[in-house]
Amino acid sequence: MRTIDDKIIYALNTTVPTQSFKGQVDASATCQDLYSQLEKSYSQRDSAIKRCISQVSTTVTKLREARAQDPDNVTVNRNLKKERTKLQLMQSELNIEEIVKDRSYKVFHERCRNHFIPSTTLSS
Repeated sequence: MRTIDDKIIYALNTTVPTQSFKGQVDASATCQDLYSQLEKSYSQRDSAIKRCISQVSTTVTKLREARAQDPDNVTVNRNLKKERTKLQLMQSELNIEEIVKDRSYKVFHERCRNHFIPSTTLSS
């Protein structure tokens, strides 16, 4: 899902013209389209990560309840630990997502600032 972020520099280099070629390509439309793609991608990824966090949180809650009823059940304790670890990883993925977004927005702003200024601020 991070393909657009991985290839943003390439996309900007191939679609946003340098000063010498600025008359040949509509840089404003290109930058606006790329910004829309970034926003759509971020929205989808954020939604997917939060949906996963919600599902794992529900599982953790159920396992806690099962552990409360039978604290000596090794299987429940093992599964609870595994699900808690999974939950922590998914929550840290939200932090990683912010770092990726900031990096992509900085690159975008650097190349498109003269062609397109989004109505929303670039930093979240």
